[in-house]
Amino acid sequence: MPTHINDADGAFDAEALYRDLLAQVRAGLAGVPDAAIVGIHSGGAWLAERLAADLGLQSRLGFIDVSFYRDDYARKGLHPDVKPTRIEFNVDGANIVLVDDVLYTGRTVRAAINVLFDFGRPQRIMLAALADRGGRELPVAADFVGAHAQLQPGRSLALSRAEGGQLSLTIEDDNA
Repeated sequence: MPTHINDADGAFDAEALYRDLLAQVRAGLAGVPDAAIVGIHSGGAWLAERLAADLGLQSRLGFIDVSFYRDDYARKGLHPDVKPTRIEFNVDGANIVLVDDVLYTGRTVRAAINVLFDFGRPQRIMLAALADRGGRELPVAADFVGAHAQLQPGRSLALSRAEGGQLSLTIEDDNA
């Protein structure tokens, strides 16, 4: 069962949330053929790398940058840190776990699904997120989630990764 987080909680253990997420994904992929993991840059890619290693799916690991697929691209312009999309397995018929760090409006996930369909037609796409902070603008829901978060307006969740791979999830002011 996912953890519940709110602004008053302060700090929380991203590694524990990852372990919960891993257990859910492992159970969800039990007996699923042609499984693959695809992470959305950058936080989702970090999580996808760890999930693929822990699940023995390194050869079925891909990464997506949604910069050119965002519906707000014309308004926001190009993100200064565009990463390459890399999917080196056959997407057709695959059961893909799409991984994002924080699920919010659903627009990033929508863009990532568009990218996946440029590579082929998956059998199924399941969504994994370390945290779901609500506030959906599109009908998108995670199949696997480490925590549900309730944040005050003007605050967001940010995933970071230390040099050794240790994850931390913090609450930040949007204006900071």
